Amino acid sequence: MTSEIGLVGLGTMGAALAMNIAEKGFDIAVWNRTTQVTHDFHAASGELASKITPTDSLEDLVTAIRAPRAIILMVPAGQAVDDQIAALRPLLGPDDLIIDAGNANFHDTNRRAREATGPFLGIGVSGGEEGARHGPSIMGGGKREYWDRVSHVLEAISAKYEGTPCATWMGEEGAGHFVKAVHNGIEYADMQMIAEIYGILRDGMGYDAGAVGAVFDRWNEGPLRSYLVEISGKVAGTTDAATNAPLLDVIVDAAGQKGTGRWTVIEAQHLAAPIPAIEAAVVARNLSSRRDARAEGEVLFGAAPRPMADGTLTVDAMEQAMICGKILCYAQGFVMISAASDAFGWALPLPEIARVWREGCIIRSDMLNDMASALTDDPMRNLMFAPFFSEKLKTSHDALRQVVAQAALHGIPAPALGSGLTYFDAMRTHRGTANMIQGQRDFFGLHGFARLDDGSTGQHGPWAH
Repeated sequence: MTSEIGLVGLGTMGAALAMNIAEKGFDIAVWNRTTQVTHDFHAASGELASKITPTDSLEDLVTAIRAPRAIILMVPAGQAVDDQIAALRPLLGPDDLIIDAGNANFHDTNRRAREATGPFLGIGVSGGEEGARHGPSIMGGGKREYWDRVSHVLEAISAKYEGTPCATWMGEEGAGHFVKAVHNGIEYADMQMIAEIYGILRDGMGYDAGAVGAVFDRWNEGPLRSYLVEISGKVAGTTDAATNAPLLDVIVDAAGQKGTGRWTVIEAQHLAAPIPAIEAAVVARNLSSRRDARAEGEVLFGAAPRPMADGTLTVDAMEQAMICGKILCYAQGFVMISAASDAFGWALPLPEIARVWREGCIIRSDMLNDMASALTDDPMRNLMFAPFFSEKLKTSHDALRQVVAQAALHGIPAPALGSGLTYFDAMRTHRGTANMIQGQRDFFGLHGFARLDDGSTGQHGPWAH
């Protein structure tokens, strides 16, 4: 028994994570269901081969790890995780720890933690293959004592922000996977807003892909500096080797998804947490897959995008609109995390979540450092009301309004940006219109209403007939 930790599953993410662990100086034993994959991985590990022990069976894997053992599962979410736990647990001692590091639904992680006959952790890992290999953002869930047993490894392999590990314990049971799901929801919205800006630049302002890329490259030098803006510039600026056309122009406009954004939206409804920008982004992905129906609609109604006159919008106004939309999107995500903290009794550390997301993960952004500071000052306050961000919203919401309005007038879909604007306007309107809804509900169902003048509740009509 020589290895400090084990890993099951040498797919893209598992292999990258195993290499990261070995590179950080930890001896690791690995196993994959297909034995040849295990040996090919070991053969290709170069100078790190001495830190990696390939094994041909689960029994061999367990034998190769020092007790008390810790084994990371990097297998597809769902039944595969349950099957792997069922196969592995009988081979382990009572103190041996299983760590699910896949993209699990946090409800499944809750169940697995409750059913576990031995130590169990569920951790969210963000950053894609590059992050897994060189430093992901890691969000831990389960008993704190289990996290503490392996935190030295997880912190060592995580991304670092000015020397601080982007890995921390979030709370009990599925807390880590829940935070990862909200991360992915924010990711959906951020990506969608960038795509909407791309659509306005392309269809409204006539920019080619190279010019779009140059805009994103410039924005990445300012307040919008982030991983997603950075790679969007690179995506737009890439040439297709086969056609010599912009690669972006030959990609089918149907977005894939693995379900985490959908999980976030479903859970937000259960929590009554308003996340309209994230919801709009999920709907937009679903709509994008309806390519045949969209083609039929274009024939029937005519093409929606219409070019804008010169000067209708400026690139600077669009940058301000993106800043505004991004703040509102992240604010919604943290509102949802706060709601879950209350609902599940997790005491989720909002400032630490912002800090963990500063490096390694897909939504890493310069703004997150300021968000961490704002949440440290008052973790219960909506980020849009924090002084730093409220001042930015005051100076940028008119630009967002202009962008959304012009997109609508010219038939260019902007659902996430538009939903962000609606959220902003609703959150600054003290006297809204839900009194009409309460009147309607009482009229047809005697659901009752509260009065403004005396504060009484459970009141009813009479209503005019």
